Amino acid sequence: MGSILSPQKKNIKDIRAKILQPALTSNFQCQFIIPSNVSNQLKSNSIITSSDLDDTLTISCTDASLPGSSLATHELNNDFTGITQRHVYRRLYDDRAQFTFFVDQNYIQIRIFEIWMRYIAGEELSFGESNSVAFKANFPDNYKTTLYLTKFERDIQNYMTYTFVNAFPIQIDSMPVSYDSSQLLKCTVSFGFDRYVLSNPKASSTSIKDPAPESSSATNNTATAFGGTNLGLDYGKYTTTGGVDFPPASSSGNTVDTAFSGLNIL
Repeated sequence: MGSILSPQKKNIKDIRAKILQPALTSNFQCQFIIPSNVSNQLKSNSIITSSDLDDTLTISCTDASLPGSSLATHELNNDFTGITQRHVYRRLYDDRAQFTFFVDQNYIQIRIFEIWMRYIAGEELSFGESNSVAFKANFPDNYKTTLYLTKFERDIQNYMTYTFVNAFPIQIDSMPVSYDSSQLLKCTVSFGFDRYVLSNPKASSTSIKDPAPESSSATNNTATAFGGTNLGLDYGKYTTTGGVDFPPASSSGNTVDTAFSGLNIL
């Protein structure tokens, strides 16, 4: 067991390095790999060409959620009096992940997931608008796929990728429409999956660094002329109103009186 941390003072440098580099929610990218059998169904329905399927969903995805997990435990009540212990025996993953898409004027996003789910259920549409319908679900290997959700930052130096294993659309949320003020139509789809894998292929240890101190050997350094205060001025570039040049700082150090001696102040 580690020792208890006593209260400590933190300086600005510590704060900048720890909490002034927050991650932003608006930098992410989703990749949807459409199964080949589903892609064939989309092409037969003239929805979209196979080369544009994945990219269309990637660009139009506007909201996603990083997945979570929990630990399943057994309770032990009789080992110690008055104490309930819990021991972990399994990790449990979320069973669904939600993704929201902007819908274009051709309703491509809605059509993609409607046909995908129709293919999963094996829905027969040969009966037309009849009340009779037949279902014969397809094999999981034919409709399950792999999804990738990558979280990154503006500089794209640090990122991590969630891989959803054996994912498939399981629910399309209702999309209300109204005569009120027009808004963008969005389609929210829930994906079922077996588990997720978090990978971190690239990470940098960059942090905010303080500016490097200026060299003490620089010539005409105002820190010497003004008693240690660096004003960032080069005396050799300026003259006074009376035409008297600023004297350069010597190695022995010039005081304020020496620097301004002989000036003709109007």
